[in-house]
Amino acid sequence: MKNNKLVIVLVAVAIIVGAIVFAGPFYTIKEGEQAVVTQFGSVVGTDVVAGLKFKIPLIQEVQIYPNKIMSWDGEPQLVPTEENQFIWVDTTARWRIVDLKKFYESSKSLQRAYSRLDEIIDPAVRKIISTNPLNEAVRSTDIINETKRTGTLTGANGEEIEGLKSVISGNTAFNPIKIGRRQISQEIKLSVEKNILNQFGIEVIDVLIRQIRYSDQLTESVYNRMITERKQIAEAYRSYGEGQRKELEGKMERETKTLLSEAYTKSERIKGEADGKAARIYADAYNADPEFYQFWKSIESYKTTLPQFQKTMTTDMDYFKYLYSPRGR
Repeated sequence: MKNNKLVIVLVAVAIIVGAIVFAGPFYTIKEGEQAVVTQFGSVVGTDVVAGLKFKIPLIQEVQIYPNKIMSWDGEPQLVPTEENQFIWVDTTARWRIVDLKKFYESSKSLQRAYSRLDEIIDPAVRKIISTNPLNEAVRSTDIINETKRTGTLTGANGEEIEGLKSVISGNTAFNPIKIGRRQISQEIKLSVEKNILNQFGIEVIDVLIRQIRYSDQLTESVYNRMITERKQIAEAYRSYGEGQRKELEGKMERETKTLLSEAYTKSERIKGEADGKAARIYADAYNADPEFYQFWKSIESYKTTLPQFQKTMTTDMDYFKYLYSPRGR
């Protein structure tokens, strides 16, 4: 009888020991992890040191959470700016658990924590963006207005094109910014962290605007403005080209007239010299044999004038004196 009782006691002890072992009195915290120990649903302790740990089996439970910086990626949302221009804003944030007990009591799981971040960050982004102009969300500094842009264009002969400098070099003044995109991100972070740490035990390290994309309507407006600017530049080029064409045509006409005038002057001088030389030759020939000279000149005249006469009524005149006699008699 005693032996039976002993066996029963041993079996009971074995069952209890097995249940304890099966329930797992030990748990491990890895590097980059932290744990919450609960007892009947209430937090009785937290641990952030890596290693092998002990818990009371069947009474205490352990929940493991990351002990590192995590990222939150929001869904792109269509947000109006101060000018009521709609843009798509894609936001990201970095966060970590700093109050493990409060985090467990408010969120329990990471999935619930991400939902909490969605509920807090997205409205903050919409609120801050909608109270600022578009250029504040797009640019971080005003360096685009501070930078001196000196575009230089040269013509065919290497000359600088002054007329196109103001158009091509982009001397258009952009709207100045007061806070900029970086400061807007900081304002979103400040708006988010007011309540999130006290309520959920979460620290938001930063909130960054990852991407801003124009809406379809605004994109069309931007494209139209770009087209207008390109047309202005093209028109400036055409105007410059037309001016160059007229200038070259005028220069060519002046050079042509100058060349023709010089050529005419030279030709007249040559003709004058030739006529003078011919006159001297004729004079020398005339002085050498006056009768032959008059005969030759008359014959040359006959060859020129007689074919033009349709009818000759008489040749009894002094002009035809060499027609019947080489001596003019």
